[in-house]
Amino acid sequence: MPKRSLRTQLLEQRRHLNHDVRIAADREAQLKLLSLNEFGQAAVVALYAPIHNEIGTGMIMESCFAAHKVVLLPTVSGRHLFFRRVSGADQLRKGPFGIAEPVPDAPLYGIERIDLMVVPGVGFDVSGHRIGYGKGYYDCFLHQGGNAMPFLVGLCHDFQLTHGGVVHESHDIPMDIIVSEKRVVRIPKKK
Repeated sequence: MPKRSLRTQLLEQRRHLNHDVRIAADREAQLKLLSLNEFGQAAVVALYAPIHNEIGTGMIMESCFAAHKVVLLPTVSGRHLFFRRVSGADQLRKGPFGIAEPVPDAPLYGIERIDLMVVPGVGFDVSGHRIGYGKGYYDCFLHQGGNAMPFLVGLCHDFQLTHGGVVHESHDIPMDIIVSEKRVVRIPKKK
């Protein structure tokens, strides 16, 4: 299925999620992520502020704060994505897309300082490929990593995880693991 068609289909399905189903999925997916060894070992964690029925990240953020981990959230400036440190909800404001972002004077962190990054997506496949919203913000940011790539976690509802068919380019950077409310899929590394 073409990427645009799959994106439209998955966004529509996510838009019509039952409230109770979404809340239960949020909780289960976040608990699965919190149980990952990679999360436990990470000192600097980049999260996202959820929109449009994405899996939430609030439990993960609170767990990070409790464990004295550094928490980063993205901010958009022009056509670029940056990550800034936050230590509480009082350091957030609405950004250009209506998404909560760190205040402009919050400290910036480069990709080389991030241990684990939780990446949003419209869809993922079991090979780790991701369909984003089509703007390329995360793709551009991840390409700055080179050999200093953080551990990448795709967080999604289980229906967003397909068994293949996510069209990808040779330059696309796959996730290391995909977490949904029902499963954890570790992506084998290519040799």
